[in-house]
Amino acid sequence: MTARLTAVVVGAGAGGTLSIDALIDSDRFDLVGVADQSAPSRDRVAARTGVPVYDSLERMLAERPAEIVCISTWAPTHLPLTRLAAATPGVRGLLVEKPLGDTTAAGREILDLLRARDLPVVVPHGLMATAAALEIIARVHAGTIGGLRLVELESPRWDIINAGIHWLQFFDALVRSPVDTVLAATDTTTRTYRDGMQVETEAITLARTASGVRLLLNSGDDIPVPPDDAGTVCLMRIIGSHGIIEYRAFENAFVLMASGYDRAVVTVPPFAVSGHRRHLEHLADQVESGERDDANPESSLRALGIVEAAYLSARTGASVRPGAAPDQRDADRGVAEPWDPGAPYWGTGGGRNGRELDGPSS
Repeated sequence: MTARLTAVVVGAGAGGTLSIDALIDSDRFDLVGVADQSAPSRDRVAARTGVPVYDSLERMLAERPAEIVCISTWAPTHLPLTRLAAATPGVRGLLVEKPLGDTTAAGREILDLLRARDLPVVVPHGLMATAAALEIIARVHAGTIGGLRLVELESPRWDIINAGIHWLQFFDALVRSPVDTVLAATDTTTRTYRDGMQVETEAITLARTASGVRLLLNSGDDIPVPPDDAGTVCLMRIIGSHGIIEYRAFENAFVLMASGYDRAVVTVPPFAVSGHRRHLEHLADQVESGERDDANPESSLRALGIVEAAYLSARTGASVRPGAAPDQRDADRGVAEPWDPGAPYWGTGGGRNGRELDGPSS
């Protein structure tokens, strides 16, 4: 049997706890340390696991060298912690929690740095380790519901950047086509914050891919969902030219309505181990084989690009291309002064006559 890989976790919150438990459960790792800035969190981990605890990743790696580093802190800290881990002798692979960074540029730097050091990385998106979700992706790609047209998502108690990054990465996996434009609006009246980030009270995000598939995501603190769906973290409707799939994120079944099929509840047996354990053992496979698999990390980065574009769109009132520089929108659109939809047009301020555009009109 291959020798067990030594591992450490920095950050003992929700994501860190999932990594801690997965590393303890797996026979492919030895968890040798956990770091967290919070003394109560360190005390909790020490009492529950007996694993040595530290107040910083730097001190932990100095005293407990490890081959695997799990970065499970808030997004703004991911890049500096990745730099530290990648520069530490003996580190052979990383898990970096979603979102990869607080910006797309930070996420890109993380992946480029790890690729330059030939260090494999996994980003533990839960749906990519959920059997039913993977079955949905396979059926959509196989054409079960015809050509994909629209993915509609309702995500109560969550926001675009935190849980929303899961839904957007799932969308990226479904469509296999880059997002061209994003248009979003946000309500911020409650000044909600979550996981180290300022987030929306409610938002609506529209994204359109190069192939014409659309995403519609309604996220926020108090998104109403049908009574039968109370308690779901995200209700998904995946609409094709010949059918629909309805799915409640992370569940083991979905509803399929498609041409040639009776309406059916399709149940998929869950994987035997947790999502984080699947991701970590996939990381172990890469470390041991020397073969990198960057598909999901790159998909996660594209999802982060949609997140960033959505928030930029909400701030500026303009459609945004993922990856475009913030000042590019005005150059592209020729915006000279604010435009107020719903107000009378008095013949000044430039613009274009919508009646003279090509295509159908009423």
